[in-house]
Amino acid sequence: MGLDPGVLSGLSDMGYTEPTPIQSKAIPLAMTGRDLIASASTGTGKTAAFLLPVLHQLAGTEQGVLRVLVLTPTRELALQIDEQALALGYHVRFSSVAIVGGMKMNPQEEAIRAGVEIIVATPGRLKDHMRQKYLDLSTVQFLILDEADRMFDMGFLPDVHFIVSRIPKERQTLLFSATMPPKVRVLADSILRDPETVAVDPTKPAESLVHCAFSVADNRKEELLGRILSYDRMVSVIVFVKRKSEADRLARTARRLSKRNAASIHSGRSQQERIDALEDFRTGRCPILIATDVAARGIDVSKVTHVVHFDVPRSSEDYIHRSGRTGRAGETGEVITFVAPAEEREFAAIEQAIGSTILRETMPGFDTGLDGGRGERGGGRRERSGGGGRSEGGRRRR
Repeated sequence: MGLDPGVLSGLSDMGYTEPTPIQSKAIPLAMTGRDLIASASTGTGKTAAFLLPVLHQLAGTEQGVLRVLVLTPTRELALQIDEQALALGYHVRFSSVAIVGGMKMNPQEEAIRAGVEIIVATPGRLKDHMRQKYLDLSTVQFLILDEADRMFDMGFLPDVHFIVSRIPKERQTLLFSATMPPKVRVLADSILRDPETVAVDPTKPAESLVHCAFSVADNRKEELLGRILSYDRMVSVIVFVKRKSEADRLARTARRLSKRNAASIHSGRSQQERIDALEDFRTGRCPILIATDVAARGIDVSKVTHVVHFDVPRSSEDYIHRSGRTGRAGETGEVITFVAPAEEREFAAIEQAIGSTILRETMPGFDTGLDGGRGERGGGRRERSGGGGRSEGGRRRR
């Protein structure tokens, strides 16, 4: 692609050899300086797709001047983008700082005053710093909005408009999103100039994922989860729930039933607690992470083997985002959904939206609490001796 040699050295350090589809489409266009709207499923390499062309364009420019502003909806995602920016920009000697809530402002202020080329921020905390005199956005040349749809969902639109109004109009703006609903198009029209548009089928989960579902009564979900987590091949598992109170309770239940370590991550935990939980999960000290949607787009952990939807997600977009925590960068992952009778309609809507009928499985000897009670054949956590097949929607099962 003609990337700067220093940027290529950063890629080599991180072990990247081939671009993903969204990177192949987005990077050459962004390197020309054009504004860009890009959409692709979670886990397809969007972060490198916007960092690489920006770093390429900045190579050889003056250091210590703020030139890149990345806005993102969650603390976890901001910290991970910051980490990638530091790694990819190491050989071109660019520095980056994460500006997020839940952490002390003084170290962030000191980093800003010392001079950084890249700021990765959540909108609310960035506004806190903007109220002070030490943050000058007048030198920003590149604005990146990551997970734009999620920023809408979390109510950050007024903050985004406030921040955009304080940076130069002569800039390159890159907008990345896993989905592209009409409200994101409206935002793009208001802040981008004659943008190019690229997409890699953002309305469907990645093809590397294997999907299955269990029909189960609400009051039997915890027992089913314990059975599933006890299998040795459940090496690194994220379990998604709707409420933070449920996350803490289910983490305790998972530890008791599976005899394995489990942690919870949600908005009610301090930033340091969330960082510690993610680090334990990343290193394998804690193989089970119980999470609310605060983590659906904020966990970039390789080798996650399974995602479990303890509750049916509220929408197909949430299903795609949650599921995208596994099967990242072409790796194979498995997605399991627990479907209670009251959730059947929501699950059918998800199947229709993603264009796939997801295979229903049962577990031998397990009482589901439904009519018929016990499973009669091997299921997603099944004992299997044969090969794989395909669900009606064409997705593989193993």
